[in-house]
Amino acid sequence: QVQLVESGGGLVQAGVSLRLSCAASGRTFSSYAMGWFRQAPGKEREFVAGISGNGVNTYYADSVKGRFTISRDNAKNTVALQMNSLKPEDTALYYCATTSYAGGTYYLPTRSTRYDHWGQGTQVTVSA
Repeated sequence: QVQLVESGGGLVQAGVSLRLSCAASGRTFSSYAMGWFRQAPGKEREFVAGISGNGVNTYYADSVKGRFTISRDNAKNTVALQMNSLKPEDTALYYCATTSYAGGTYYLPTRSTRYDHWGQGTQVTVSA
């Protein structure tokens, strides 16, 4: 019954910014950690960024650290990914996901197998 809907993807030039958004329903949002993952053709799904339920703790993949920022608005049941200085290698289908990981109010996992609900994804394509 949990539903996650991503939006904000598009086709942009390198160096441009995009802001992805994920709207969630069906859970007590503030109790659950949220994550963004991405998957490029022929590659495995990889962790991009995560945020704890209380919004205090965040974690980023090395490839996006310093360029991407994850945030959440628990009052609106949304999580966002601000993507700056986009590179062609950022091209992928981006998914938001939620996890019932114990302690998710304060911590977050980075393994995709720990997330139990996923959105359908939004495509981000970055041209050189």
